[in-house]
Amino acid sequence: MPADAASLAQAHVRIARPSRDLAAAERFWCAGLGLSVLWRIEGGDQPGEHSLLMLGWPEATWHLELVHDVAEPVAPRPTEEDLLVIYLDGPVPDDLVARLTSHGGARVAHSNPYWNTWGTTILDPDGYRLVLCTRAWPMT
Repeated sequence: MPADAASLAQAHVRIARPSRDLAAAERFWCAGLGLSVLWRIEGGDQPGEHSLLMLGWPEATWHLELVHDVAEPVAPRPTEEDLLVIYLDGPVPDDLVARLTSHGGARVAHSNPYWNTWGTTILDPDGYRLVLCTRAWPMT
């Protein structure tokens, strides 16, 4: 593996998305899934002044960044293939699914039967899909 590819393989990943309601998103991702607030910026009501919420597990190599601009909001436009997949390497806990749905999520069937076989799909408050997968990563 070339040196640049090796360093990229260790790089931290940010997944950025617009959000309609950062408070609702925070309830889902933090109280529901168990992520922590890593950073928060409260924006104003002028164009370009956006509110920002960064969520993740402090020790993870990725985080989720949610952005909302009050003056010029960007509507989330998720498709069925915009997935955040978490590989659990075991059964999806019923209490986790219940916690996610009680904090603003909605359990849905996925149009791809693979995800229905190997996981549970939950819509977040902005309509993006979180898949809790029973498989391990890397897959063997």
